[in-house]
Amino acid sequence: MTIFGEVLTAMVTPFYEDFTVNYEGVRKLARYLVENGSDGLVVLGTTGESPTLTKEEKLEILRVVKDEVGEKARIIAGTGTNATKAAIEMTIEAEKVGVDGVMLVCPYYNKPPQEGLYQHFKSIAESTGLPIMIYNVPGRTGKNIEAETIARLAEIDNIVAVKEASGNLNQVSKIRSLTSPDFAIYSGDDSLTLPILAVGGTGVVSVASHVVGNQIKEMIKLFKAGKVREASLLHCHLLPIFQGIFITTNPIPIKFLLNKLGHQVGPVRPPLVNPTEEESKYLLKLLQSIKK
Repeated sequence: MTIFGEVLTAMVTPFYEDFTVNYEGVRKLARYLVENGSDGLVVLGTTGESPTLTKEEKLEILRVVKDEVGEKARIIAGTGTNATKAAIEMTIEAEKVGVDGVMLVCPYYNKPPQEGLYQHFKSIAESTGLPIMIYNVPGRTGKNIEAETIARLAEIDNIVAVKEASGNLNQVSKIRSLTSPDFAIYSGDDSLTLPILAVGGTGVVSVASHVVGNQIKEMIKLFKAGKVREASLLHCHLLPIFQGIFITTNPIPIKFLLNKLGHQVGPVRPPLVNPTEEESKYLLKLLQSIKK
C-alpha cells in the first residue's frame, strides 16, 4: 500500500438539474465510494468536470469531501492547470482545506517543451508540502510528459507518483526503469490496470470504480498475492465495463450509469451533453452486467 492507496476513484461531481453543484450529493457519493473499494478519492479531475467548476465551487467540494470521508480515505485534489501561477494558487488553497495530496495535470493547449513541463511542476512542488501526483494524459492535453521528464521530477521529494494515461506500456515500463521503486505509477485507464501492475505499477485512478470498485480492489489484491490467473479472469470479466464507460466522452457514460443505479449525480454540465439514444441503449445493456 502506497501513500495514496491502490484504488483511487476519479470522482464525478453531482449537479442538480439546473447545473448547480449538489453538495449533499457530493457528500453521499464520497461516502459510498469509500465504502465500496476506494482507498482514496481524486476530486476535481477530468471526471469531476473541473473545467466547468469555479474556484469557489472547487474549494467547497473539497471541504465537503474532506468533512465526510477525510478520516477514512485519502483526498487528492486536482489543482493543476496550464498556467503555473494559477496552479500554485489553487494548490495552496487546497492545502489549507486539509487534503492529503494534489494531482497536477500536464499543461494543456499551450504545449510547453519538456523543460517547460519540468519547471512548471517543480515550481508547484516548491510551493507546497503536499505529496504530488503528476497526471499525464496526452489525448486531452496535446502533450506527452516523456519518461525522462517524469524521472527528473521523481527526484523532487514531494513528487511521489504519476497517473499514466498515455496508453503506452513501453512508456510506463521506461518510467519504472528510471525511477525509484518507491515512486508510484498509477494506471489512468481502467482497461490497462492489470498490464500496468505487471510492469511495476501500483494501482489505478479509476472511473469504473464508481460502479465496480470492490471488484477492481479484488483484482489488484489477487495480482499482488501472486494469483495472476485469477486476476486475469477478473480483468476479462470487467473489460466490457472498462471499455463501455468510454463509448463517448467521459464522464457522460459513468454519470448515466450512476443515475440509473440510484445515485442521483444529475446531468453533465455544458458543453457536455447527455448520451444519445443509441448510446443510452448500449449503456442500459451494460448496466445489466454491472448488476450481476
